[in-house]
Amino acid sequence: MGAFDIFKRIRYYSPMTQVVLVGLVCFLCPGMYNALNGMGGGGQVDRTTGNNANTALYSTFIVFGIAGGSIVNLCGVRWTIAISGLSYALYSGSYIYLNHTGNGSFTIAAGALLGIGAGIMWAAQGMIMVSYPREEEKGRYIAVFWIIFNLGGMLGGVLPFAINFHSDSNSLSDGVYIAFVILECLGAALGLALAPPSKVVRDDGTSVVMVKYTNAAKEAVEIVKLFLNPTMLALLPMCFTSNFFYSYQFGPVNASIFNIRTRGFNNIFYWGAQMAGAYALSFLLDNQNMTRRRRGLFAFGIVAVFFNVIWGGTLKQQLRYTHGPLPSGETTDYPGGLLDFMETKRASGPIILYMLYGLGDALYQNLAYWIIGSLTNDSQRLSRYSGFYKGIQSLGATVAWQLDAKNVTYLNQFIGNWVLLVISLFPMFYVVYNLKDHSEDPPLAVFEDDGKQSVASGTYSVEKTV
Repeated sequence: MGAFDIFKRIRYYSPMTQVVLVGLVCFLCPGMYNALNGMGGGGQVDRTTGNNANTALYSTFIVFGIAGGSIVNLCGVRWTIAISGLSYALYSGSYIYLNHTGNGSFTIAAGALLGIGAGIMWAAQGMIMVSYPREEEKGRYIAVFWIIFNLGGMLGGVLPFAINFHSDSNSLSDGVYIAFVILECLGAALGLALAPPSKVVRDDGTSVVMVKYTNAAKEAVEIVKLFLNPTMLALLPMCFTSNFFYSYQFGPVNASIFNIRTRGFNNIFYWGAQMAGAYALSFLLDNQNMTRRRRGLFAFGIVAVFFNVIWGGTLKQQLRYTHGPLPSGETTDYPGGLLDFMETKRASGPIILYMLYGLGDALYQNLAYWIIGSLTNDSQRLSRYSGFYKGIQSLGATVAWQLDAKNVTYLNQFIGNWVLLVISLFPMFYVVYNLKDHSEDPPLAVFEDDGKQSVASGTYSVEKTV
């Protein structure tokens, strides 16, 4: 086989190609945002503006996350993702203005706009990732996306690590923010390369189907139904908790006990561990030698035990300090001062623990997406379910970022994270225990431009004149 023969076998309209493309978009847009956010306070020594911007972001994300699935159903995936991608570039660029003026109002406003764009983008991404593959492939597709997406976080960790390697500053330079803006603009443009869902065909010849013509009234009703759906209500604690820990991990941990270059260094391994976790879990979630329920229960057990172990280790670490570097110039009260990755004896334990945070995040969120993808194969319903997940997730994140912005003690933030995790496990277990081996969905009608109605579902398709 020639070196380029593999490219001849790639089908543009295949589900995997589309998942890879949306993964690359998220690599360049949310991935860069994650890297910036992972620095704590957007890479600023004073985290107040970054925390308030994140609060504004997740406040609008709540609304547009929940409504995002319906917006995608009405407008399609290409332009919604492309336009949403530009909001990431605007947000990163706002920190250049903050660096030169000290005025955080633009950054906070950009955060609110990013919440709108992110809510819509993640609803579209979730629909593509969990509705395009066959049932027995969903774990692998989620893992492929998660690996590509978190490569962005790794690259975003390399940039500040390299650029600030010899810097004594506790804030990022303009050059880092400019690099983020360029990459995020490229990601927005790449969104236009996505194919319409109605043209995507699986390898077995079946179509990935999404109703082409819906209407705003129908979508409004379907959004209301989400809050009356017993399964979605049971998943509320899981959704609420799934990003709650970010503010604690990025602020009271990474930004509080590590110097600026080590924060970037940590993020390389944080997001790298996410890739490893997603890849490993996919083998269990797609194991056809076990029932879907059994796979889910094993994965649930791994997540429950792992998270409780790392929070136990975090408790021991948190009891050693109460604050990080302050705008007044006072440094952290962590024993020995800020950690540098070159101080292997002091820093190795906290760095490994921080890396395990990333692994735990991947396990939790990949399981969450797999559970949602196991509820149905209907792409429109999955776009709404994904939007619901991201919207409620953003509600939790809004609360979490405000806790840090209001200077709630680090120990109390930590306790809140652990308690919420434990609470989320009980209804999560209930949903997993009641999963069926196969999702049965009625045929979906797709209205094409030629006036004909195609009815497609699973393994058959017929056509009739309207």
